[in-house]
Amino acid sequence: MSQLAAIQAAKQTSNVIPLCHPLLLSHVDARLWLDDVAESVEIEATVKTVGPTGVEMEALMAVSVAALTVYDMCKAASKRIRIGDVFLVEKKGGKSGVWRYDDDDDDDDESGGGGGDKP
Repeated sequence: MSQLAAIQAAKQTSNVIPLCHPLLLSHVDARLWLDDVAESVEIEATVKTVGPTGVEMEALMAVSVAALTVYDMCKAASKRIRIGDVFLVEKKGGKSGVWRYDDDDDDDDESGGGGGDKP
């Protein structure tokens, strides 16, 4: 259910985020898995386009809506559910080339776009 919600959300990003233009997405995927140690649900979305623009907003939207769907399905069991740490992991293509999240990197230059984005 959350995977389907994530895919639908990525496709509707321009209807929710002001000034975010509609894009022709060539691939949207969302994966969810349980982390027994952290007692959490991990979520990853991959979004691709053939156009010369970034799709990070679509990927971030997919992850966020998947998390909200998990919350909605689990809220009867616990009200202490938290959603957090939604971030871009990797971006390929566009002006900036390849960009990967790195905990030790303080560089916030994420300009450009394209290819596949994973939050």
